[in-house]
Amino acid sequence: MTKAATRGIRFSVLDRSRTRQGREPAQALRDTVRFAQQVEALGYHRFWVSEHHGVPGVAGSAPTVLAAAVAAATSTIRVGTGGVMLPNHQPLVVAEQFGVLESLFPGRIDMGLGRSVGFTDGIRRALGRDKDAAEDFGAQLAELLGYFTGDHQVHARPAEGLRLPAFVLATGSGADHAADHGLPLVIGSVRGEEPMLRAIDRYRARFRPSAWSERPYVVVAGNVAVAGTPEAARELLVPEAWSTAHSRTHGEFPPLAPPGEIAARTMSERERGLFEEATRGHIHGTEEQVADALGGLIERSGADEVLVTTSTYDREALLDSYRRLADLAGLPGGLSYEPGGRDGAPPSRPEPAFP
Repeated sequence: MTKAATRGIRFSVLDRSRTRQGREPAQALRDTVRFAQQVEALGYHRFWVSEHHGVPGVAGSAPTVLAAAVAAATSTIRVGTGGVMLPNHQPLVVAEQFGVLESLFPGRIDMGLGRSVGFTDGIRRALGRDKDAAEDFGAQLAELLGYFTGDHQVHARPAEGLRLPAFVLATGSGADHAADHGLPLVIGSVRGEEPMLRAIDRYRARFRPSAWSERPYVVVAGNVAVAGTPEAARELLVPEAWSTAHSRTHGEFPPLAPPGEIAARTMSERERGLFEEATRGHIHGTEEQVADALGGLIERSGADEVLVTTSTYDREALLDSYRRLADLAGLPGGLSYEPGGRDGAPPSRPEPAFP
């Protein structure tokens, strides 16, 4: 399989505002805004930010606020959330926030919604939620969408009447909720590719057309690392893999550290096992290797879009990976990347059938 297998499909970016060793969380947020400008110039379709509360090593705690900063610093790329965790919030407030965003940046805002809750009892108490809050996601989602369609006695201003794209992140029964409400699905292969493919098949079979989407729309999310050699590509995955392993043994995500420092660590047997596990299941390698792996995944899943979530310690190496990926995907920037695009202006893209 060649580069051609990945061309003609949308590629987008999710950035988690990870902190890096020796730098403050504020720098991670500024890095996120700058990164959005860079991938816009490369021709990526969307740039999403995430929601994490009380998580060491992650600075992104207020996604709609950060999305506003990103949208203000860019001009063509779609901006959204991957996602706002609806069980943590009142649907009216979420509708109002996205209504403001869409009003300020019309035609560029995506509303990505998840069903996770705070990961510790203390965070859930601080948010005023319990661990079962996610069970009400379907009702919360229906309420939220109703504020945009004007189906409630309470009117969400300025959201009512707006039709910004809404997506559901598939955790647990998320795929079923997306199908039942006629919304696009965002799904990763955290539990393996086969469960992901089964969920996608179920979503397509169950999908009911809606005012939000006439047909099923699948966004496959995951880590993709591209470098000049397979070894260099795998090295890009090391900081995040170690952070994940550390979180499962110590209960917190440390800031991303240099790969060489991680390689010199003396890991316990459990840490080593978790670390090796965290490096598996991701697409990485040279351009040819990644084009082959991505092309196969796109064919097997029938994905309409790929959402890349990679993070690493070295920001220049990270940007180079996204640049190489843009090249093999046939995006406007690719390896000819310069800030602002080839001619100093944001790259143009054809008008999409789905935002």
